[in-house]
This record gives sequence, C-alpha cells and structure tokens, in this order.
Amino acid sequence: MAEQVLAAVRTRPGTTELREFPMPDIGDDEALLKIEVAGICGTDVKLYRKPTIDAPVIMGHENVGIVAKAGAKWQKIHGLAEGDRIFVEHYVGCMHCEWCRAGEYRHCELTDWRTNPDGRRYGYTSSDNPGRLWGGFSQYMYLPWNAVTHRVPDGVSAELAGLVTPLSNGIEWALNAGGVGYAKTVLIQGPGQQGLSQVVASRQAGASLIVVTGTTRDATRLQLAKDLGADAVVDVLQEDPLAKVMELTGGKGVDVVLDCTSGAGTAPVLLGIDALKRREGTMVTQGEEGAFPDFPLKKMTEKCITLASARGHSYRSVELALEQLASHRFPLERLATHSFGLADVDHAIRALAGETGEDALHISLKPWGDA
Repeated sequence: MAEQVLAAVRTRPGTTELREFPMPDIGDDEALLKIEVAGICGTDVKLYRKPTIDAPVIMGHENVGIVAKAGAKWQKIHGLAEGDRIFVEHYVGCMHCEWCRAGEYRHCELTDWRTNPDGRRYGYTSSDNPGRLWGGFSQYMYLPWNAVTHRVPDGVSAELAGLVTPLSNGIEWALNAGGVGYAKTVLIQGPGQQGLSQVVASRQAGASLIVVTGTTRDATRLQLAKDLGADAVVDVLQEDPLAKVMELTGGKGVDVVLDCTSGAGTAPVLLGIDALKRREGTMVTQGEEGAFPDFPLKKMTEKCITLASARGHSYRSVELALEQLASHRFPLERLATHSFGLADVDHAIRALAGETGEDALHISLKPWGDA
C-alpha cells in the first residue's frame, strides 16, 4: 500500500486542487476504504459553489469501495472483513444519543453540519480534522468505528452501487415521508436522479398512477421516467401541468406530490397544493427557498394537506435500495450517465450543474480510473 493518498480538495468556492495526504495509521477500531466510485449529485453542486465552511474539504458523500485495511474490533462491530465491497453512508453519528439509538442517526448532532461546526459527515468535513480523508473524492477514505456501512450484494457493480444514495432517498421520501403505496396516485416534479428514483420506488410500492413533470430540455429524462414506470410525463413549458393532472385523475387530483425540483422557485409548491386531492393529500418538498412570500397557508389547511420534509435517508431505505439494485428489475444503470477521474472533479461538478452542455444525470467519480 502506498505511503501517500491522492485526493481532490475544495480549497475555496468553485476551486479544486489535487493534494497528497499521508496514509493514515489504522487502529483496532478503524478502517480504510479504497474508493471505487464516489457519486456526484446536486448537493455537491451547491456545496462547491457555496461551501458551508472555509476550511479545505475532500468532497464526495456517495461512496462505494473495498475495505482495504481494518482493525479487528472494527471488523467485529460492522460484521465485515478486508476485501468486502461496501457502501458508506455520509452520516457519522455518535451512536449513543436518542436519535442514534432510534436508528435515526441522520438527526444526530454529531453529524449535523448545519448546527455543529465540528460535525462529522463525509464530503462536508474539513481534511484538517483527525483522519483527514473525510470524503470520497480520494483514493482512500478513513472509516472510524461509528461509520455507517452496508455490504454491497453480489452481482451489483461498484458503479451501480454508486446510485444507492439517490435511490435510497427516493425510497425514503416517497414511501416513508410521502406514504406512497398500493393504488396511490402520485405527482413527481423534476426528472433528476431523485425524481427518477421516486418513480421506481412508487412503481415498486404499487402506485396506480405516476405523473412526472419536467421542462423541454428534460426530454430524454422524461422518456427515461416512462421507461422506469411513469404512466404519464408532462413538459410544463408546453402543457398546463395542473390541467393534465386533473384530466388523468378525473378531476380528483393526486394523493401525493413529491417535489424534486431544483432552482424552480415557488411554482412547484403552488402547483402541488393545487394538484393534491380535495382532502388529506401529502406533499413532500426539499424546501430550497429561503422565503416564500404569500404562501397559501389557508388553502393548504382547508385541504388538510400534510407537508413533509425531504431530508436524507434511513438505514432501512439504503438496504431496500441495495435490494432493488440487486433485483435488476428496473434499468437503473441508465441513471449513471457519466464518469470522470480524480483530476476532473471540477469539470464533473460543472457538468452536473449544466455548465458544460453535457446532459449529465448522475456522475461516477472514479479515483483510480476505469481500471
């Protein structure tokens, strides 16, 4: 094993540098992951443009790799061995607070970078912190005892496993937060990796009608939505989405609205409130807007709408995502549209942001290339 580790480090907004770090010493309750694939998503685009901290950060929070070195205690804690292919969640909880004991480590103060400046989370944590290798845009990644790990099933490639984060988010948001199930009608706004993952989750759960909205430039993605199980797609620039939803539901509206749009302002939320059925529908939204002037609270409460937050995923959702990938029931490999090497992190993030003219849906960052 080499003495140095090469990593792409975000040094300031919109700037990445390749740096070498010493190979960390691994104790009895620690491990080292050889990164095969680090997925890139919309959150990386946001954090690249507007970092949450000024310190240097190795980004990359959707990480798959091989356990290269692990202490005996770490192996016992995780039920894993050197040579196993695993997916590592980006949360690093304390594992003793009430949230962690309930299995909701995503809410743990130790991993919440929004409220805890010393929080630990892969892709968000300064490389100045002990362990140094806190992100997947690196040849190796440090794994403490409290890393959250999942064994990748046989027959699932590293690149396919790189889709676990968006797929598990789709499962969490659609099924758990949104309550999508048998015979439910669903409107999914935005055909990005999260929205397409929700198509799969909703179809698997038995939804009777799945409608996906997008724009004219999303034509390829809207077709993929249909291939993954959507019953209808709507180009909101060419057709009235509310009128189409009402036509498809016989004027009743849908049971669940899942807002997966990015940078679309308040329009998707307003459409969602109107498109939901007369009483007791559910809307799940990412809530990107810092303010929402003239929010139609009266209409929302009169319709008894439940407004839920789209926030991360649970351990169970990740396990379900891995099972879904292993089933090969859906052509999910089509979501992984591009791959780049470690020296191309800047280009990869800009490609996903739509700055390069490439229609990148989900990008696989491969620190060792395709070898």
